[in-house]
Amino acid sequence: MPAGMFAAKGKAPARRQTSIGAAGYTQKEGFMEHNIYLYIFIMAGVSYLIRVLPLTLIRKDISNRTIRSFLYYVPYVTLSVMTFPAILEATGSFYSGLAALLVGIVLAWCKRGLFQVAVFSCLTVFILELFL
Repeated sequence: MPAGMFAAKGKAPARRQTSIGAAGYTQKEGFMEHNIYLYIFIMAGVSYLIRVLPLTLIRKDISNRTIRSFLYYVPYVTLSVMTFPAILEATGSFYSGLAALLVGIVLAWCKRGLFQVAVFSCLTVFILELFL
């Protein structure tokens, strides 16, 4: 028997708790039991409300120029916020990701096609990863 396995001779070891979550609950006494159907139902409800509430609350056309401009750029900003960190973190080195991002920006600025931008960015990462 390994040393320290039992606290005192003849006593069984104390039962270990399972992992403790952020709120301090163990898995067995958790705030919400692990019911996958409940989680799916909540996610579906939130997704549905996000799409339905604007349709029901705003019935007439939006005439405010500032709000229309803001809503026009929301998809582009959302895509950028999700894409740029992924570009920098997807490679083995931050610097190769940054170099590929800069190559892609320059080629896009020079009106190159999406395929050329992707190929040259990948080549940049490949070559730099060989040396870094």
